[in-house]
Amino acid sequence: MKSERRTGRIKRVVQSTQVDLTVILENIHDPHNVSAVLRSCDAVGVRKVGLVYTSESFPKIGRQSSASAGKWVERTKFRSVEECYDSLRKDGFLIAASVLAEESVPLYDLDLTRKIALVFGNEHRGVSADASDHADVKFRIPMNGMIQSLNVSVACAVSLYEALRQRMAKGSLSSHGPGETEIAKMIDAWLRK
Repeated sequence: MKSERRTGRIKRVVQSTQVDLTVILENIHDPHNVSAVLRSCDAVGVRKVGLVYTSESFPKIGRQSSASAGKWVERTKFRSVEECYDSLRKDGFLIAASVLAEESVPLYDLDLTRKIALVFGNEHRGVSADASDHADVKFRIPMNGMIQSLNVSVACAVSLYEALRQRMAKGSLSSHGPGETEIAKMIDAWLRK
């Protein structure tokens, strides 16, 4: 009975995967922030996260701090922004970098129902000039307070839930999921975890 419940839950979660929504983290140095992002990704159905580390070392992500989200969210490491962006473009992703700038599009005006990669930068420096300049679009989260920045994990969560909201409002959530063959592969792999 317990095995059947686990299999059923895994199947429901896998079917809600958003294959055309991904997150890229650039030089995030605090492993707790990376872990919090992984939890948000898991909650929304993002199963792949890219990690670009050019000026910081890859953080050691503990099982406890990630609440085991690392078990369910695949991480790909990149040595440069160019390598990461080339990979995303090859897979047909629009690249949207979170940049606090006047020319950035407000998050709520961005079409998050399309195939899109959301890029978030270092806690202190933000996204690098390289990541910003080579993105297809820059976006910002509208804020009305005196402090004009959010913790990177909070910014990512806000953005992911806006993507989920847009997809649900459009009634297209299921159309962003994996195909039957991919679902079967994921279920098989997850049952072995």
